[in-house]
Amino acid sequence: MEAELKGLLDGLDSLKRSLVDSNHHASIDKLRLRVDHLMDLAKSERVRRLKVKDMSAEVVDSNPYSRLMALQRMGIVENYERIRDFSVAIVGIGGVGSVAAEMLTRCGIGRLLLYDYDKVELANMNRLFFRPDQAGMTKTDAAVQTLSDINPDVVLESYTLNITTVKGFETFMSSLKSKSFRPSKEDSGVDLVLSCVDNYEARMVVNQACNELNQIWMESGVSEDAVSGHIQLLIPGETACFACAPPLVVASGVDERTLKREGVCAASLPTTMGVVAGLLVQNTLKFLLKFGNVSPYLGYNSLKDYFPTMEMRPNPHCLNAACLERQNEYLLAKPARDAAAKAKMEAEASSVVETPLHDENEWNIRVVDDIELEKTDATSSDALPEGLTRELPRADEFQDPAAGVTVSFVDDLEDLRRQLDALNKI
Repeated sequence: MEAELKGLLDGLDSLKRSLVDSNHHASIDKLRLRVDHLMDLAKSERVRRLKVKDMSAEVVDSNPYSRLMALQRMGIVENYERIRDFSVAIVGIGGVGSVAAEMLTRCGIGRLLLYDYDKVELANMNRLFFRPDQAGMTKTDAAVQTLSDINPDVVLESYTLNITTVKGFETFMSSLKSKSFRPSKEDSGVDLVLSCVDNYEARMVVNQACNELNQIWMESGVSEDAVSGHIQLLIPGETACFACAPPLVVASGVDERTLKREGVCAASLPTTMGVVAGLLVQNTLKFLLKFGNVSPYLGYNSLKDYFPTMEMRPNPHCLNAACLERQNEYLLAKPARDAAAKAKMEAEASSVVETPLHDENEWNIRVVDDIELEKTDATSSDALPEGLTRELPRADEFQDPAAGVTVSFVDDLEDLRRQLDALNKI
């Protein structure tokens, strides 16, 4: 396009020189200014990189995955390239969800499903991710625009809908069930659902869908005063669902929309949202790639830099029927699961072969146990190698030069005086 515009400029210059009547020069100059403006826009247009077929660990400036694949070389992750096999659904593309989507995109996730019904506003510019020129776009469309530029290898699916409506819930469920990305996958079509919504009604809907599908999901949130947040792992049947211990607003049955006042909005800090999004994605990567420990619940208090953790077991009297069904399935499968875990631990223990800590030791350095040191003869350090003799007497003995008799020092004062007198008489 830039070459075509340059050719157009050359044509306008030729036309200006060929015209005898100078009255038309002003019109040609205006056209030239517009073409110059188009050329500037063309030069500033973002250049998208080509898709990368296979992840490579080659350390070159042109490899977008070299730093990620280094995790595999350092032994943190067994096979980082597996990340391309995973699908993650993000519900709510706001202050936390949009940043989480960007992080997963940069990490090279296989597929992202994005859900939101809202539009980008200038009031969102205090947060990360969205740009002022995207104001008026739906958040899902704006997210796809930005994320596809960052990493074209990621498969992006956007759903502009409200999951709390009947039609929206049906679409949400069908999209989670779809196995078009990986037909061989068991259960649902996604590996993890991330809830990044800002209201309890949507959280309860995500909870219901995941309980029905037996889908593992993570919930996240930031407080209304923007100085604290949390993330939580929810495994149907094994951990408490969102209805097992509902917040007071949900338990009381109050419509939370009635609590909002006109002209009053919640506070929002990009720092707190960025921290919560980072914790959420970090645990997502640990869960998917099987490294480290995934936190069942992790809070964040920015005022005190406090990170509380805890575990929440399911409520046997939960009002969610799907949750109770998942709990029964978990209890029935527990004996077989425990037996399999025990067999795995025994197999790993038997396969461990004890080898020297440093098999190749060119300096012959030896690590000695403390017990071995205690058993060593205390006087062995005084023994000299064969052929060597001491030139000076030992520190705890006195050598009489006249008699050649070794006199042991004593602490008694009288003995010391007698020894001095004997020396003076020589």
